[in-house]
Amino acid sequence: MSSNVLLDLKNVSKVFGTNHVLKQIDLQIERGKFITFLGPSGCGKTTLLRSIAGFYTIDEGEIRIDGQIVNDLPPYKRGTPMVFQEYALFPHMTVFDNVAYGLDIQKRPEAEVQDRVKSAMAKVKLTGLEERYPHEMSGGQQQRVAMARALVMNSPIILLDEPLSNLDAKLREEVRVELRNIQLELGLTVIYVTHDQLEALSMSDYIVVFNKGAIDQYGTPHEIYYKPRTPYVADFIGTTNFVDAVVREVDGSKATVEYDAEHGLTTSVNSDEAVTLGEKVLLSIRPESMRINKPEIGDFIMKGFVKSSMFLGEKERYFILDDNMKEWIVDAYDIGHIRFEGNVTLSAAADKIHLIKIS
Repeated sequence: MSSNVLLDLKNVSKVFGTNHVLKQIDLQIERGKFITFLGPSGCGKTTLLRSIAGFYTIDEGEIRIDGQIVNDLPPYKRGTPMVFQEYALFPHMTVFDNVAYGLDIQKRPEAEVQDRVKSAMAKVKLTGLEERYPHEMSGGQQQRVAMARALVMNSPIILLDEPLSNLDAKLREEVRVELRNIQLELGLTVIYVTHDQLEALSMSDYIVVFNKGAIDQYGTPHEIYYKPRTPYVADFIGTTNFVDAVVREVDGSKATVEYDAEHGLTTSVNSDEAVTLGEKVLLSIRPESMRINKPEIGDFIMKGFVKSSMFLGEKERYFILDDNMKEWIVDAYDIGHIRFEGNVTLSAAADKIHLIKIS
């Protein structure tokens, strides 16, 4: 195992009653990276986070932190401070005492406690608020207190369980930027759980996409968004148009696929995985990658009729029906006052089309 790997999970499984929540999870996380566990409710992401922290005992497998197996260690001995969705602050304690709690449990010298608490509070911009109580602070400030309480432990890894879900949209965006800046500045390894795709895409070095207790894909935000390996990932992250196709020609990493047999329409696509002649595949084309009435020469072309549209500020989202009554979603940006109506031509450049193997 590379010494750069801080967290190593091997064959990790967890069962609650008859519910197999985690299914043989294998994952290696490098030091100093911001990793997001992403997926819908019930997919296993929070269960895995709490298993890493030690709040759940796994039924099978191995959890190593910095090379040490921690399966049997209690949470306070794992060095994995956790920031909870509801912050879990002590209402009867001042901000200072909340932040110092973990150090007090370890019976650290008073001078060390003072220095480390002040340092942690400065990092999250709470200096001067040491004597306030949680109820005297805004939701954003309470979130920063919870973060300071994790930072003060000087652990190389911090776990965050949907810590921004209780904040309003504007504040959530501000705190998101702050968290990322703190992580980069201190070189922390952060594991962040969310069901919010925008949070995952904007903050992460790598994203782990969960699907019913298993990992469907682990990759950078760009890989997850533009090169999904499964239909589930393509559909869960953002919006996409799926097209059934058949492989008609293979030339190295390029394939020619037929997507409209009735009219003999084909397009060239790049394939990250090996495909064979005659194989049925799925094409994924993002709404922003398509054009209306501006054909991409020699690439994907489709005729349609504008069913409806929706103004979303920076873009107009069109819902377009093709001859088979299949609905396409196309986003048009910066088109001024132009609105498309009636019969239209849809197109997409070959390098914007992603091929997904079905089996």
